[in-house]
Amino acid sequence: MTVVGVRDLKNQLPKYLDVVKKGGQVIVTDRGKPIAIIHDLTGVEVNAGQDEVLASLAADGKVRLPVRAGGVNKFDGATIKGKSITETILEDRK
Repeated sequence: MTVVGVRDLKNQLPKYLDVVKKGGQVIVTDRGKPIAIIHDLTGVEVNAGQDEVLASLAADGKVRLPVRAGGVNKFDGATIKGKSITETILEDRK
């Protein structure tokens, strides 16, 4: 495991990304205090956030990440008038 300060990481980013590509981990420190760990996308934790999971799936070629800035728009779902979709389906199955 490699430990690097923020300034050195910024100045030598390709060097540390090569460490990560080879399966290593880089601990990033700010004034000697660890603030982040950089690792490859093969070992995504169970409690990983949505962005990390999506990045891992993209690395595996299972999804493609958006190319425009701003990421994915939030989808609140569709709204309908009248009975709910569940009620309609249940009626149809009778």
